[in-house]
Amino acid sequence: MTKLINLKIFMHFFRSSSAGGIFLIISLLVSLLIANSGWSEGFKEILNFKLGFNAAWVHLQYPIVLWINDGLMAVFFLLVGLEIKREVIEGELSSFSHAALPVLAAVGGVVVPAFIYAFFNSADPVAAKGWGIPMATDIAFALGILSLLGSRVPSGLKIFLAALAIVDDLIAILVIALFYSSELNFIYLGYAGALFVLLIAFNRAGIKNLLFYLLPGIIIWYFIHHSGIHATIAGVLVAMTVPTNEDDTESPLEKLEHFLTRPVNFFIMPIFALANTNITFESAMIEGLVSNLGLGIMLGLFLGKPIGIFAMSWLSVKLKIAELPESVSWAHVLGLGLLGGIGFTMSIFIALLSFEDPLLQNGAKFAILAASTLAGILGYCILSLYNKRKSRTFQER
Repeated sequence: MTKLINLKIFMHFFRSSSAGGIFLIISLLVSLLIANSGWSEGFKEILNFKLGFNAAWVHLQYPIVLWINDGLMAVFFLLVGLEIKREVIEGELSSFSHAALPVLAAVGGVVVPAFIYAFFNSADPVAAKGWGIPMATDIAFALGILSLLGSRVPSGLKIFLAALAIVDDLIAILVIALFYSSELNFIYLGYAGALFVLLIAFNRAGIKNLLFYLLPGIIIWYFIHHSGIHATIAGVLVAMTVPTNEDDTESPLEKLEHFLTRPVNFFIMPIFALANTNITFESAMIEGLVSNLGLGIMLGLFLGKPIGIFAMSWLSVKLKIAELPESVSWAHVLGLGLLGGIGFTMSIFIALLSFEDPLLQNGAKFAILAASTLAGILGYCILSLYNKRKSRTFQER
């Protein structure tokens, strides 16, 4: 009986919206523990161990860490692409009235952090490449923290944050594709484009079998990987072609989204965190937080995100372009803006694309962790304290 109860508790936790964020935190802590222990060098050797094969026409032998960052993360971006398409077709981004607030808020939350980072780092051509780092929001962490508040925050705030994070991801994808790609190989790009057109043709022909999209999608990944554009973009391209509908019938897109959600949340993202946050702490890292690189990231995420999100939300409401969701106050928007400053997964991913120097990568990662932690704690506290104050006022009446 006890085992059955424990199993039910575990399954309830596994299905909860906060579970993915908790798994990420555990992976982060384990990675930091390994990096600052005697296992550090052995772990690095594992990550750099090459898997795959090379043949006359196919080159597929890479270190494990590259398979994680280019291979598994392509599946993560496939899920993100599916979420974006669903929201555009039938969700919160399907009409101007619904989309205006999260879209404009997301734009503000991208532009202001990028300007703050550029203000500190534009004079350094190497550091300047990291301007995209503080632009990104980690949707899993942000929604995970918000879900810890449960019914203490209005449901409209959760929808607002989810839609904002989806738009934020779309902008991050465009930034990666346009600004963090190497020299283009137009032959491979042409091959990928031809297969993408084929997938569009499958969609137009009404083909709903997911194998017709996923198997060519693997080949598209290979061509994109060799084209100079980051391989994860292949996941987004494939997602854009998967069929969906506007009625209540479960579409191929929704089936694939449901199938991928748990593997991504409980395997791919934790593995990414485990492989990429193994930072060996040094005293110089604390000083690095007040360097131009550290300040650009810290202030971009911790201040730029909430300022950009709040300011654009306020402006769009005052200009009557959009309306706040029901029961959502400006204190809620401020707290949400701070949760938007949790960059973690996407910010670390962009940091890896920005810098080749391990010292710069580690400095950027440490600043991301520090800023994301501060933003998450303060965002949670503001939303929690506002709810307590509101409840106390209601009881006094």
